[in-house]
Order: sequence, then C-alpha cells, then structure tokens
Amino acid sequence: MTAKFELFKDAAGKFRFHLRAANGEIIAASQGYTSKAAAQTGIASIKDNAASAPTEDLT
Repeated sequence: MTAKFELFKDAAGKFRFHLRAANGEIIAASQGYTSKAAAQTGIASIKDNAASAPTEDLT
C-alpha cells in the first residue's frame, strides 16, 4: 500500500481529508471545508507544495 488521501464528510457535514501513510497511520488531517471542491483544492495544494516546503525548527 502507498500513502493516500481520504476525502470524507464529518458529522457536522463539512468535507475533510486525511493523508494516510503506507502503514495505515494518519499523518495529516485537514480543516473542515464547506465544499468538496474546496477540500480537493486543499489536497492539490499539498501535492503541489509539500515536496519543496522547507522545515522550520521552532524548538
């Protein structure tokens, strides 16, 4: 299994997504979106930007 995004509706009717790692663990969880299209845009943004995002150490 590879990592995957899971798009779903929460109990309040908002659209959310999880990024699930290959081992089945949730490694990222989204905010609630009012539309499915907005949640899909959030997924696309992560796909486009995460690989080049720097790490900021705040420790």
